[in-house]
Amino acid sequence: MADSPKFPPFVDAEQFAKLFDGSVVNAAAPLTAYKHALDAWGEVLKPLAAAGRDKVNPKDRRFAGEQWEHPVFDLMRQSYQMMSDYMIGAARKMEHLSATDRAKLEFAVRTLVETMSPANSPLTNPVALEKAIETKGQSLVAGVSHLLRDMQRGQLTHTDPDAFELGRNIACTPGRVVHQTPLYQLIQYTPSTDAVFETPLVIFPPWINRFYILDLTAEKSFIKWCVDAGITVFAVSWKSADGSMRDVVWDDYIAAQIDAIDTICTALKVPDVHTIGYCVAGTTLAATLAILAAKGEAAKVRSATFFTAQVDFSRGGELLNFIDEQQLKMIEALASPQGYLDGRFLALTFNLLRGNDLIWSTVNKHYLLGEEYPAFDLLHWNGDVTNLPAKWHKDYLCDLYRDNKLVQPGALSALGTPIDLRKVKTPSYVQAGREDHIAPAASVWNLRNHFTGPLKFLLAGSGHIAGVVNPPEQGKYQYWTNDDPKVDSLAAFIEGATETKGSWWPDWLQWLSTQNPKKVPAKGARIPGKGALKAIEDAPGAYVKSR
Repeated sequence: MADSPKFPPFVDAEQFAKLFDGSVVNAAAPLTAYKHALDAWGEVLKPLAAAGRDKVNPKDRRFAGEQWEHPVFDLMRQSYQMMSDYMIGAARKMEHLSATDRAKLEFAVRTLVETMSPANSPLTNPVALEKAIETKGQSLVAGVSHLLRDMQRGQLTHTDPDAFELGRNIACTPGRVVHQTPLYQLIQYTPSTDAVFETPLVIFPPWINRFYILDLTAEKSFIKWCVDAGITVFAVSWKSADGSMRDVVWDDYIAAQIDAIDTICTALKVPDVHTIGYCVAGTTLAATLAILAAKGEAAKVRSATFFTAQVDFSRGGELLNFIDEQQLKMIEALASPQGYLDGRFLALTFNLLRGNDLIWSTVNKHYLLGEEYPAFDLLHWNGDVTNLPAKWHKDYLCDLYRDNKLVQPGALSALGTPIDLRKVKTPSYVQAGREDHIAPAASVWNLRNHFTGPLKFLLAGSGHIAGVVNPPEQGKYQYWTNDDPKVDSLAAFIEGATETKGSWWPDWLQWLSTQNPKKVPAKGARIPGKGALKAIEDAPGAYVKSR
């Protein structure tokens, strides 16, 4: 990662493993003696542990191993679960606090409680202790080696770092980069059908992540699925921020979206495009549509699809816990002198939202048990962080999350034009995730209250990522639809909704095709590099590889 702060390489991980190897082997005997002592105490404590076993939460995967049935460890998990329930419950019932402050307190207490779990220590985790004894300490050697590598890179590892290579087995849908600016590259994908829909599609992914969340392995790639469905697909690949982007603000991202739309319309000689905005890029797309409407240019966009995108942040979820003056000052302090925020800090923030799944499960598996990392495309993408322009990131948190200005007509302006979402009449498809903790479904729903054009809302099973990346072939999850025009709340939508098993992608494709069903031959400018836009390089391009 260019210009990223480096964590001090105070020791080489492999060298440490060699030095540590003998020490841990010698420690196997004390560990065995420790286990024998616990066994002795277990006989004494067995009746007490058995009496309270009905209080154990069977859904808590941290304590699912049969080793936790040992009376000593059983009492540990019982005591921990009782303590955690009490602490979190006390935070929820705290009087004389505003709802916002109570939510922040609950989040802080839950984070502390997760940290205190006995599953997080090799001496109080019977599974880790058993494996350390069985392997004569080699599991601890491997685990500490993993820990040191992560400390040196300044980031948790969730997947095998050598399992995936961009353009080979991930982000490998054929295409070419056909347009480039200092802020983004525009990728056009090679058609796989003889005819394609006349109206092309441009995808705006969030700039806080890499675009290939929508182009993972071939089996999970939304982009490939769209191409195979006969859509001319373009995707924006944002540049990870460096010193040249210290003055980048929201206007620049809005201008980039408009530039991409104009570039595609001119190159393909079409009057309009379909658009998709994912997460923060969907928020930006809403502003872009409002500006185009204010300028009398709304017809450039035939339809707009929003993946887990918010415009009204009054119900913005747990991320609101990070938006106060103290947190904003900390973000300023973390920004590099070159004017960007290292993406690893943002990754840590998102990991904290699901600490047990994204932090402590990794600690357990790879530090305490010394397990090797799996090959998992989604986790590979999750760890491929991007830097953010510090100035714009702070403005985004203040103007949208804290002050909720986007839904106040005229409170924000971009490119010299006041933003009024009520002007947006573009046909829209709004997808939300029922378990989304980043963009809660109730928050995404509120977009319906601000646009004035035809709008379809769909609620997908799962969350912010899996709820979007759900190819039909996997047969996972479900989605809910409700076409009753009188529905005025998410609760009412769910109550009267029709549930459909599997992926919502085909539902979206059917909706999209009704916007303009006409098809044209997949030749000429529909093939990357064969029209006015000349090929610069093969997909996925250079920007996605920059660190």
